Amino acid sequence: HVQLVESGGGAVQAGRSLNLSCEAHGYTGSGGCKGGFRQSPGKDREAVATIDYYGGTKYDDSVKGRSTISEDNNKNILYLQMNDLKPEDSGMYYCAADQLGPVACMGWQPDNWGQGTQVHRL
Repeated sequence: HVQLVESGGGAVQAGRSLNLSCEAHGYTGSGGCKGGFRQSPGKDREAVATIDYYGGTKYDDSVKGRSTISEDNNKNILYLQMNDLKPEDSGMYYCAADQLGPVACMGWQPDNWGQGTQVHRL
């Protein structure tokens, strides 16, 4: 059983960066599908950034060029950094991770979710 625990978030001033961490307890080895998701008020939850089985990354257009998703496989920690935070970046941020194979990461619908952390751009 994988348990995801997020940290970071809170109130962020204009132009500042957001740094989120997600510890994956019970996650063994590397690979799988991992990602950061966001749900803004009145909107569906959407993928902000993901890492696939081979470590390839994808970003939503709204954060591309100012965000970095990375992982420390030794510590089973996923990181999401987002620079120059904008008002539309506000929302609830969730991490997700599933120990799936490379094909399953295509069109991935996560099963394991963190509890979420609120982010508000001041």
